This record gives sequence, C-alpha cells and structure tokens, in this order.
Amino acid sequence: MVEFHFLQPIFNEMNTMKIEQIYTGCLAQGAYFIQSEGEAVVIDPLREIDPYLQKAIKEGVQIKYVLETHFHADFVSGHIDLAKATGATIVFGPNASTNFDAHIATDGEIINVGKIKIKVLHTPGHTMESTCYLLLDENGKEHALFSGDTLFIGDVGRPDLAVKSNLTKEDLAGYLFDSLRSKIMNLPKDILIYPAHGAGSACGKNMSKETFDVLGHQLEVNYALNTQLSKDDFIKEVTDGLLPPPSYFPLNVQMNKEGYENIESVIQKGTKALTPKEFEFLANETSALILDVRHQDFFSQGFIPNSINIGIDGGFAPWVGTLIPDIKQQILLVTDKGREEEAVIRLARVGYDHAIGYIDGGFDAWKNEGNEVDTIPSITPEEFSSIYKKDQTVNILDVRKVGEYQSEHICSAENFPLDYVNDGMAHIDKNKTYYVHCAGGYRSMIYASILKSRGYDNLINIQKGYKAIVADEAIKRTDYVCPTTL
Repeated sequence: MVEFHFLQPIFNEMNTMKIEQIYTGCLAQGAYFIQSEGEAVVIDPLREIDPYLQKAIKEGVQIKYVLETHFHADFVSGHIDLAKATGATIVFGPNASTNFDAHIATDGEIINVGKIKIKVLHTPGHTMESTCYLLLDENGKEHALFSGDTLFIGDVGRPDLAVKSNLTKEDLAGYLFDSLRSKIMNLPKDILIYPAHGAGSACGKNMSKETFDVLGHQLEVNYALNTQLSKDDFIKEVTDGLLPPPSYFPLNVQMNKEGYENIESVIQKGTKALTPKEFEFLANETSALILDVRHQDFFSQGFIPNSINIGIDGGFAPWVGTLIPDIKQQILLVTDKGREEEAVIRLARVGYDHAIGYIDGGFDAWKNEGNEVDTIPSITPEEFSSIYKKDQTVNILDVRKVGEYQSEHICSAENFPLDYVNDGMAHIDKNKTYYVHCAGGYRSMIYASILKSRGYDNLINIQKGYKAIVADEAIKRTDYVCPTTL
C-alpha cells in the first residue's frame, strides 16, 4: 500500500476553513489540502492524484486551484494530472515558465477560495520562481504560511539547485536572505509554518523531524532566521557543507516544467505480470535493470542473479534516483506479492516511468522453476564482533554518509558512501573479503548488491548495521570505536 499520512486537520475558529497536511514519509514531503465553503486548493501534490480526488468527493468540495511553490527537483508533482481531472487552474509564482497551461501569479496577488484568501508571496532564493502562499481567514487574519522549500522547520532551502552560468549558489543565497527578511520574518509570530519537506529530504541540510511550527518559535531556533547574521554570514552558513544534489534532480525539474506521461499509463505498463520465462527473456534481450524491492534480509538469502536491491520499506524513491543514473532506464521488478503497483507508483514519483513488468509470483516463482539463484552472505552484529575482536585487520567498508562516518566509526573501517558507489568501486579489491555495514542494514545491502552485480563476490553484509555493532558491550570496552574526525 502506498503510504500517505493525512495528519490531524486544523479548523479555524468559525469552521469556515480546514487545512490538512498530507505527509509522505518516503520523500519526507508535505502536500496540503485546504477547503472553504465547497471550494478547495491543493498545494504541491504528489504524482498519484487519487487521494486528492477521493478527499474532494468525501468532503463534497471542488478543487479550484493547484498551487505549486516551485519546480520541484526531488519528485514529480501531480499538478498536470490533477488539473486535467478536476478542471482546476495550476498556479506558479513569478519567473515560472511552463509548457502547459498555468497561471503565473504576480507578487502580492490574491487567490479567492470560498471565504478565505491566499496571498502570493514571491520568495526567490531556493529557486528564482520559489513562492510562498499566505492564507488569510475570512476576517483577513494571517493564519498560515505554506512555505515550500523557502523555509523549513529548522532550516531553509538549499540555494544550489537553480545555479546557471550567470547565477551562483551565493547569488541565490543572497536572494534567499532578502526573501526571508522582507517577506517572512516580519509576519505575525503566531502564524503556522507549513513547509514542503521535513527531515530526510535532500532539499535542505538541517531539517527538523517536525512537520510544522509557528513562526515565533522558528525565529528563536532556526539558524537561518538569526537576526544577528549579516548577509555575508548568512550566505556562508547556508552554502557551507552542501553535498552535491542527486543526479535525478534536474530531470525532475524538467518534467515538472515540461510535462510527463499520465500516471495511469505508467502504472498499466509497469504492472504487466510476467512468467519466469518471459521475465528471463526480457532480462536477457533488453537492457532492463532487475530491481528487487524486497526487504534486505530476504534478498540476501536468495535473488535473481544481477539484481539490485533497494527495499521499498526504506528511503526507496530517493535512493532509486541517486543510484540509477538514467531516468529512462527500463526496469523489471521483483516484489512481494501485492506490492507491484506500489513499486511502480513510487518509481514514478521520482520520474522513473519505464518499468516494463514484474515477475508473477515473485522470487519464489523464479526459484521454483529451477533457475539460477544468487546470495549475499549476511552475519549478525554479534558474529561480526566476535570476528573483529579476534582480528582487527579485517577489511571493513562503512557505506554511511561522510558526516556519519566522521562523527564516529570503527577505527579500521574505510568510508565508501553509498551515494558515490561508482567512485569508490575502483578502490575495492575483488580478491579480498570485505565486511559491509551502514547505520541500520538497509544501505549496506544496496551497496553489496550493486557490487555483486559487477563481479565482486567477496562481500559479507552486517545485519542491523553500526548501531547494533557498537551496542555490543565487548566492543564498547575496547578502543575499536573512533570518535569524530572533524
């Protein structure tokens, strides 16, 4: 089942409006459904639009507008399909240019929805078209700000995604400084801030796990809203420590600007049931990637040779976008029974529209026909601890992010972040045995599966990862764990 979490709705005092945040954990993304007097707007919808359509029917409202805070880089928005299905008008802020019908709003423009008003606040910085939407109740009281990627809880949007030859990340950070101070920080302190993302998104670097807050609290705790920061200091703070964005980001921006295939067509194509023979034929006769989305523990026990494992119950879509460089790559799916459509939808969320089918009956159907099966050895943290305490010269690959590794790591471990698996591969000796771990076991199996598909046969995965390894009291009492290297 695709995960949508409709968080607790908020009503105003006179019950003339209702706000619901629709949060999707895999992308750490918040969309919004706002209604008043039979009319509704949806802000930053995901690509699969049925939840919004069903909500409109249930509430007895007409979706009048689809508001986009900017051209999203980390997911493909549902604005085009939702507008076609409902007759709603798509709205972008100033500087936006699209290949489809959309209303390009002016700064300060008022959008009427039932008894409420939504004011357009152009806030360039994250991107040049970035726009926030300020909700005013029927008495004109400023009630909530839908801040997109301009202002997060605990952070602000990264300013390096819209860099052009004549516009640097420092330029964009400067625009962001001005936008925050002229358009947002002087709003009433009691207004609610509803951002487009929370912790786990690559659109910022210090986001809170909280999904909304009041402005007054953010003025106290958000480093980017510190009034003591000069513009130069702000630019330095916001641009410092930014990791390169995933390679699929500009491709998603392009799809959001230019259009994309209807989601129903993508689902129909991707959920074609294939017999093991049909699956094997397509795997051999096309350049399709075999993507196994089962839990890493089941994958390690047996999988179709040359499969890549990215578990659907982890950070699936962002890792797909990070690790599969060609957004038009054909994909053959191996899933648990009943999760085929979910996998296709979650691929499509980040623009991977070229799934061409799944093996009917899953991995068991493949195995039961006597086809070749591969495995990746996997050991418990306790088994690894026993091995390591006897021999600290064993080769250990820590595939966590650089910051995680620098914070604390097993002293003899080498850091080969999963994000840059292709860069690090040349430094790994196929003839040596390596123990691979991440923080909790999800990323290490992805890493091992990629290397396994390229002929690295001497990899041993450590289940449950670093957290479980250092929980072993015998390890803690030794000098095996090194503190920060910053």
